Amino acid sequence: MTTTPDTDQLTGHAGEIATAVARAHGVETMFTLSGAHVFPMYDGAVKSQQDGGTPVRLVDVRHEQTAAFAAEATGKLTRVPGLAVLTAGPGVTNGVSALAQARFAGSPMVVVGGRAPNNRWGTGALQEIDHLPIVAPVTKHAATLMTANDVAAGFHTAFTEARSSHRGPTYVDVPMDEFFNTGVGPVPSIGDLRGAEPDPDAVARVAGLVADAHRPVLVLGTDVWADHAEEAVLRLVEEMRLPAITNGMGRGVVPGGHPLLVTKARGAAFNGADLVVVIGTPLDFRLGYGVFGARASGSGAPATPTPVVHIADSPGQVSGHAALAASVSGDLTRVLDGLLEALARTNQPDRSAWLALLQDTVAAASAKDAALLGAEADPVHPARIYGELVPRLADDAVVIGDGGDFVSFAGKFVEPKRPGCWLDPGPYGCLGAGLGAAVAARIARPSSQVVLLLGDGAAGFSLMDVDTLVRHDLPVVMVMGNNSAWGLEKGPMQMLYGYDVAADLAPRTAYDQVVSALGGAGETVSDPRLIGPALDRAFAANVPYLVNVITDVEAAYPRATFGI
Repeated sequence: MTTTPDTDQLTGHAGEIATAVARAHGVETMFTLSGAHVFPMYDGAVKSQQDGGTPVRLVDVRHEQTAAFAAEATGKLTRVPGLAVLTAGPGVTNGVSALAQARFAGSPMVVVGGRAPNNRWGTGALQEIDHLPIVAPVTKHAATLMTANDVAAGFHTAFTEARSSHRGPTYVDVPMDEFFNTGVGPVPSIGDLRGAEPDPDAVARVAGLVADAHRPVLVLGTDVWADHAEEAVLRLVEEMRLPAITNGMGRGVVPGGHPLLVTKARGAAFNGADLVVVIGTPLDFRLGYGVFGARASGSGAPATPTPVVHIADSPGQVSGHAALAASVSGDLTRVLDGLLEALARTNQPDRSAWLALLQDTVAAASAKDAALLGAEADPVHPARIYGELVPRLADDAVVIGDGGDFVSFAGKFVEPKRPGCWLDPGPYGCLGAGLGAAVAARIARPSSQVVLLLGDGAAGFSLMDVDTLVRHDLPVVMVMGNNSAWGLEKGPMQMLYGYDVAADLAPRTAYDQVVSALGGAGETVSDPRLIGPALDRAFAANVPYLVNVITDVEAAYPRATFGI
């Protein structure tokens, strides 16, 4: 691989050029499962470790879904596009769920696919399929780069699109014969990728609504973190004394335990607010589709819906279905700093009674939670696991959720102390993402605790990739809530029909023995008093370690929505 200074061109085979462009965009890890269609990318990674620059680490997995989920999690954690390189045909289609998850969550990632060679196209070559119609609906950008000379510009476009607002996944593939060919292309120039300047009039309208509100509440979502706006939003919250609820990767932008974090008072906040300001997250099923306010009766619509403001990182993310009092889009730091500047010039009402009400509600909820967190029930109540785990988490611990009912409890009890420390599947709700996310987190945050919370159902999708953790020396603590069922489905089906089918798994399966067989370690726990010591052993083990806790299938998470 060479760079010609006088012409500012990259020269080499297409895999070398592609890797050089990825490095220029900040990529340090390539996730893959071996396939001949993409060998040139591996050669590019190997040579990157020999040329004195920042090397690209090559991490191979046991299922392409894990490579793609690792790339998606890397994009979330580092805010630099993650890179997955997948061989043609089934390699690419095995990565589609991760692409869809990234599309829903706004995660920057690039998937590179192999492709049957041009000189055999249409004759039935191995794994010959046109990937673009498959991946286009779940990506921001998808393209086939037909020649080696197209690779530099094509990869630069893919990475630029992935990391520009609104962020998301992109896809490129290169015919196999062209991937091995020598090409030339421009050295990428990485410009300012911040979002657009917000409309000052729109910012002023939002500021006016906030200034007039006696009982406002903020909702802070994933894009606050993704758009590098965590410092700006904390300034707004603290200087204006605005209560905040967090979701997704917005968790931690207001640290757990902060007096203005009122996530535990969510019901009281949404029912009592006279203005809800939603920042950096869609108005989807998790937020009642943008309809807030005290319910007239039962679970019906509010008697008088609360005014809603939606703030997004780009125009396309502003809700098109909710009735909005105002909206503004653009670079979120600019939006939030502009909002703070405008509010600082206003006289605002005394909100001390509203804040005190929410803080009292948080305190009452915490007191109520304490009983569950210390439950001595047999079988184990899932909450007891969090009662033991949360005190053992460092402030910079990365916590990953991969499960249904068990991980719902995590959302209730785990409040990160720092931003960028929580990973879940997001609104797409895809199981099986956890092992890939754990691989990514251990690489991205080598000095932090990495804790993967697994349902026993979710573990069936990807537990084999413990082998990847072992081979690449990536110690992770895995904590399983094993209720021997698809808990998120079992309860609702019983509610609807009075019975359930296709919801039970084999009882007390020793998943920890699977981890041990793959080179890690673990243990099964059924006594709540033994959970804490088992977690201590897991954190001290320095290998992938699974604490397999047998839990009560009847202790279901109390939920207000089933996602529809």
